Amino acid sequence: MPDIASPPSEGTRQFPCVQCGAKVEFAPGTDSLRCPYCGHETQVPASAEVIAENDFMAALAGMEQNATMEDVPSVTCTSCAAHIEPPKATEAFPCPYCGSSIVVKIRSEHLVKPQALLPFKVARNEATELFRSWLKSRWFAPNALKKFARLEGRLQGLYTPYWTYDASTVSRYTGQRGDNYVVRVGKRTQTRIRWRPASGTVAREFDDVLVVGSRSLPRELAEKLEPWDVTSLVPHADEYLSGFLAERYQIDLREAWKRATERMDEVIRGDVKRQIGGDHQRIDSLQTRHSDVTYKHVLLPLWICSYRFKDRVFRFLVNARTGEVQGQRPWSWVKIGLAALLVAAVVLFIAYLDNR
Repeated sequence: MPDIASPPSEGTRQFPCVQCGAKVEFAPGTDSLRCPYCGHETQVPASAEVIAENDFMAALAGMEQNATMEDVPSVTCTSCAAHIEPPKATEAFPCPYCGSSIVVKIRSEHLVKPQALLPFKVARNEATELFRSWLKSRWFAPNALKKFARLEGRLQGLYTPYWTYDASTVSRYTGQRGDNYVVRVGKRTQTRIRWRPASGTVAREFDDVLVVGSRSLPRELAEKLEPWDVTSLVPHADEYLSGFLAERYQIDLREAWKRATERMDEVIRGDVKRQIGGDHQRIDSLQTRHSDVTYKHVLLPLWICSYRFKDRVFRFLVNARTGEVQGQRPWSWVKIGLAALLVAAVVLFIAYLDNR
């Protein structure tokens, strides 16, 4: 299967201001392009296109025959391997994931075109304030980090590739139900568990199970940014990407489906345990059949700041729809050690008072 990627942004279409001719950019929280010089706004044309679900099995049988493809330019970061669309008329730019400088050497790829996206809603200044608040709350981070990140960190708007999956599932299981009971042993009572066999079938309809299509964005961070308001997806249009970077996906449709089934399995196991009931549950076997599987390829907006600290890369992310914040940071073992000593001193002092 071909590599999957985000759509062209600044590299394909330019949107000049109708008043002064300068390049306009999409204004987060609106449906308009705004000129950074004269302030004139141009509304993004409304689309009547329907965001349809695509047949998963048909796509696997022949991706190029069953998906909308396009030739798109991309560059690859030599440090973290992210596939990014290069900004227009730029010889080098910082990688949003690791901060390394990317020298523009464009190559063309034949890729699946995204159907839809969520436009930016959180503006840069709001994301910047969230970043500052996040830094202030990292008490166990080294003191040098806050100064370093403020000076060196680059907050960038980035459209990240995702897959969404719909599926109907029927799952058959065997397991055991455990019920607590109390017995008296001498002068004391003990709680024991009485196990008995359990089996059955559970069914569920899954809608828009999300899987990130980027290897550069850590999966655990990506999933912590959820939920996304995917019911607000709009048909893909280059106007929404003006002023932002867009990443090409590195995880294809088949590989992303494996992660989607893992996420579905987590939910199904919860359904099984609820059906088994009792105080404790064991699942011995679980077999799930997936049917009516469909997918979409979409772009979701992030504000991202990557910075290096003592030869390691750390990332700060903002869900540009909800403002949810997730980040990575180094730890100050000096501060942790001082905190541990303080706790130990308090415990010893309390013990001293109790023994007086």
